Amino acid sequence: MRTARRLSAAVARLEFGPPASHVYNPLDYARAAHEEYLQRFGGTPGRVVLVGMNPGPWGMAQTGVPFGEVELVRDWLGIRSPVGRPRLEHPKRPVEGFACSRREVSGRRLWGWARDRFGSPERFFERFFIVNYCPLLFLESGGRNLTPDRLPLAARTPLLAACDSALRASARALEPRLVVGVGGFAEARAALALRGMAVQVGRILHPSPASPAANRGWREAAERQLEALGVELDASSRVLRDH
Repeated sequence: MRTARRLSAAVARLEFGPPASHVYNPLDYARAAHEEYLQRFGGTPGRVVLVGMNPGPWGMAQTGVPFGEVELVRDWLGIRSPVGRPRLEHPKRPVEGFACSRREVSGRRLWGWARDRFGSPERFFERFFIVNYCPLLFLESGGRNLTPDRLPLAARTPLLAACDSALRASARALEPRLVVGVGGFAEARAALALRGMAVQVGRILHPSPASPAANRGWREAAERQLEALGVELDASSRVLRDH
């Protein structure tokens, strides 16, 4: 939680201009829900840590939880803490918290896999934890999602520096044996941020509906990639095979 609060304060000092017209920081307005997630599920070291890129408008922006599709966060994880609203809200992307009726496909795929594979949150979090690399949602003037890699260099450079620092601090706290980027951007940033640390970094396919490969069978592809990284999904007591 100290790392999340420091990151929230650091990115709040940054300035972003076009093409980003609206910037949401759920570590601020959804802090209660995010910290409930960390308090309940973040305390175990030595797990596989999955790293996403940044919040989606119908996921973490609504719930404060990475990939946090409303129904699964509320009904499976059992998180229902109050969620506020960003200071400047885009009319096409309102923050309604757990009252939001929109569904985020990426979050539904990822957390739905966790539910179906492990049954209970406790079993999943014994072996995995999920974080986002960047805590901010960026929106263009028309409401379109703007990913951090598409920000102008002058805005992107200090943002990446703050996020790299936070990911290193998270890795020191969580002591993962494996960090898995959900998508190529997260893998690349994790590899740079964690360089020199005794942490293996890999990648799985991003569950975005914009990905034809994910639409053809994200769950099966992600499990194959996890197994190739040495993650033993069927064992009850071990996550990584010995090599």
